[in-house]
Amino acid sequence: MTMTDFSTIPVITIDGPTASGKGTIAHRVAQALGWSVLDSGALYRLTALAVLDQGIDPADEQAVARAAGHLDVRFNGEQVWLAGRDVAPLIREERVGNLASQIAAYGSVRQALLTRQQAFRQPPGLVADGRDMGTVVFPDAVLKIFLVADVAARAERRCKQLKGKGFSANLANLMQDMRARDERDRNRANAPLKAAPDAKTIDSSDLSIDETVKAVLDHWSSLGTQA
Repeated sequence: MTMTDFSTIPVITIDGPTASGKGTIAHRVAQALGWSVLDSGALYRLTALAVLDQGIDPADEQAVARAAGHLDVRFNGEQVWLAGRDVAPLIREERVGNLASQIAAYGSVRQALLTRQQAFRQPPGLVADGRDMGTVVFPDAVLKIFLVADVAARAERRCKQLKGKGFSANLANLMQDMRARDERDRNRANAPLKAAPDAKTIDSSDLSIDETVKAVLDHWSSLGTQA
């Protein structure tokens, strides 16, 4: 039996601020290529939900890290299972997202989730979205995308997304939360949000989902790499 050389499995990373559309784009690109996908943000949101469910003090870094290291998680299409229940809708709530951003600043939490994220690298390839996929988790990725959009466009998208799922949403509050989250993500000491030096930046403010997916796939095709 031949052991898989994981370093030869191609990875496309898609990093960017909250609500830049990276999750949707990552899924569409992975679907187009027939690859698997990693929504790294879901792991941080799942940790945040576990913290809330278990009554853990978010200020207790070691307790939060232990929760991250012992997550009973399973992904199945649109379903996200935590400790035997589908929590996909719950982890998209703003309270969970805001807490996820806070605990993501903890180095011990990021370390606890690092190996779990890297294990998603399976043949024939992986599309990974997050905030430090290209800079920390998969620094050898063959293609790194940094997806940006102005905060007004991102807030409108998130507002529409939340209302479409039956949640109440206030545009002004969302914009305020996003600015605060962007500031926190960019300035944290551990794996701050930034483009890798070799990343291709795509501004999706005025692009449709299809146009953004095409831009990523065009970058992939330009490499002349066989999928």
